[in-house]
Amino acid sequence: MDPLIIAGRSFHSRLLVGTGKFASNAAMVSAMEGSGAEIVTVALRRVDIDNPADSMLSHIDRNRYLLLPNTSGARDAEEAVRLARLARAAGCEPWVKLEITPDPYYLLPDPVETLKAAEILVKEGFIVLPYINADPVLAKRLQEVGTATVMPLGAPIGSNRGLRTRDLIAIIIEQAIVPVIVDAGLGAPSHAAEAMEMGADAVLVNTALAVSANPGGMGIAFKKGVEAGREAYLAGLGRQQDRAEASSPLTGFLGD
Repeated sequence: MDPLIIAGRSFHSRLLVGTGKFASNAAMVSAMEGSGAEIVTVALRRVDIDNPADSMLSHIDRNRYLLLPNTSGARDAEEAVRLARLARAAGCEPWVKLEITPDPYYLLPDPVETLKAAEILVKEGFIVLPYINADPVLAKRLQEVGTATVMPLGAPIGSNRGLRTRDLIAIIIEQAIVPVIVDAGLGAPSHAAEAMEMGADAVLVNTALAVSANPGGMGIAFKKGVEAGREAYLAGLGRQQDRAEASSPLTGFLGD
């Protein structure tokens, strides 16, 4: 597969995985290994980032995976910026998945606070990957301030409902000058394949792996979905039509 380039860094895998909700660290590791992911995101609120012996962090091989701290749980820009700074001060690379979700019921990202935090973090030298609503205008504004990617949601976090924002994600992809990573709501490998077929550069999955009876097997399935979708996109999908068109000639039979 062609490499994914983010902020000048090359990755073989176009599947990013989250580390929340797993029944055990062993299940988390199994999903990570099955997925072939090279970027794993960790909620700063759930780990002791200063402590190498943290029960979760100790299971993530930092020589194999880029640890992408996320600001999940932050309710405004000030809180998100503070969490990102803490991660960098603890020795993490200056990469951050920016999440600001003040709404406790649908966990929808706050566009105003996200843009505000992104402006601050980019100026401070962070590689910022913002989680956003599927809003093409916001995506464009974030790219203008220098974010490394945009990460529009397919559906609310953890809902497993697939690409409910498909038409808006298509606009974001069309206008993007940075990688588009579809994040949230992807509950099946076919959802990931659909996003990749549209031209998304990558996808991020967590809940679908964590709630599976076989996280390692589901990781493998998502890996195949992402690769199939990417290959189909590069090969070029056929144009959709309203009417039938025979794949074989309808003349020339029995002396016609």
